[in-house]
Amino acid sequence: MIRLGIPLPASLKLDSPHFFASEDKLVDYPAVQSFRRNGNLLVVELQRPKILAKDPKQLPGVLRLNAAGDGLNIDAVPGAVPTGGEPIGSDKPAPTTSLPLLLLAALAGGLLLNVMPCVFPILSLKALSLARAGESETQARHEGLAYTAGVILACMALGALLLALRAGGQEIGWAFQLQEPGVVAALLLLAVAITANLLGLFEFAVPGFASSGSPQGAFATGLLAAFVATPCTGPFMAAAMGAALLLPMPAAMALFATLGLGIALPFLAIAFIPALRRRMPKPGKWMVTFRRWMALPMALTAAALLWLASRLGGNAFALACAALAVGLVVVLGFAGRGQRAGRSVMLVSVAGLAAVTIAGFVALPRLEAQPGAEAQGILPSKPFSESALAEARASGKPIFAYFTADWCLTCKVNEEVAIERTDVRDAFAKAGVVVLRGDWTRRDPAITRYLTAQGAAGVPLYMWYPPKSVTPQQLPQVLTPGGLIALTAK
Repeated sequence: MIRLGIPLPASLKLDSPHFFASEDKLVDYPAVQSFRRNGNLLVVELQRPKILAKDPKQLPGVLRLNAAGDGLNIDAVPGAVPTGGEPIGSDKPAPTTSLPLLLLAALAGGLLLNVMPCVFPILSLKALSLARAGESETQARHEGLAYTAGVILACMALGALLLALRAGGQEIGWAFQLQEPGVVAALLLLAVAITANLLGLFEFAVPGFASSGSPQGAFATGLLAAFVATPCTGPFMAAAMGAALLLPMPAAMALFATLGLGIALPFLAIAFIPALRRRMPKPGKWMVTFRRWMALPMALTAAALLWLASRLGGNAFALACAALAVGLVVVLGFAGRGQRAGRSVMLVSVAGLAAVTIAGFVALPRLEAQPGAEAQGILPSKPFSESALAEARASGKPIFAYFTADWCLTCKVNEEVAIERTDVRDAFAKAGVVVLRGDWTRRDPAITRYLTAQGAAGVPLYMWYPPKSVTPQQLPQVLTPGGLIALTAK
């Protein structure tokens, strides 16, 4: 345990205090913190992460004083801290929504992910599987269960990893996997391989994502669908994932599993309801043409991942990823040629894939670099930081703080449709609104701390601070220009 003694007048009222460490791995990030008054000294007790071998020599951070976000910069150093004092409770309140309602929200949030733009490329894989489901009722049910198992397992694995990393002191949130350039590079190569498969360049061996028509293939498709879909957050999912960071482990894992069930529910329903399956078109030659056309959204996904690689790791990193993708296509094309000729190309294919993998492990870390700042958009903004927010609040002006990421398609749609517009810019300028933009494309502990303080597990997040008001307003995750302009009239 780490104990802090912070000089603070006893007359200063505290509401939902919390200490945010400025660096990773110094405290157990999601653990409960306790606070006691000892005269004009505030005593804070923090849990140590399991990986911390010795006491830190310095512990910088921010002490949140109230739910409105007022705080103090702290730079703690080793020294004597009293143990007594009057308890004022812990900082980790239980979610205000009951667990059954949170589970329902997770189910609805997962269901909505099936119609969000970030999931559309995976729909090509689902569509092919659904078409095959008409071949046999038993096969349909087996594939439905296997697909569901893959989705739920992926969601629970990502959720467990998220909670474990946070318990170890890492300041991360939902969709943390897409903040790592190496993960994006791996997804790019996977998208290229699936595109080549859908175009008929080669056929997957077991398990196949889109070609085998087997439970193994459905399970693999479910893993991929969940891994790509989960970075998105919707209106229902945001509340459930935010609560998962506060709840005990069993309840949190139940939320992650229910999210996976929501993603898999349409496929599962068609697999088990004969009336729905009868509405599916019969298998035939049309499936070959359909499969070729479905390569288009997957190719667009690969292009988007290549762009994201440049945003995360720089242009040299992205060029290396593109070169690896070309090498992968050459290897897969050679394998497909051998498959069509009836020859065994397993040994050569494995060697080629191993060469691409080794080249990636060697070259990509050396080329990874922090990309430059993004060009200013239509709506002038300042980069979000705790000090920038404090300065803006001290000015008494209204504040619009929005948190986005290049891999979040929902964020980009909101920016295109509602935020980056001349009428919104003019209305904000007339009202003197201070705009703060939090870019969470790469991991940013300050943004993660703010998201957690607002009960959000990821982006998008939109906050409105009325002028001279102590209570901010959390805006919906789907914005309209009229709704933003109306804020300035209040």
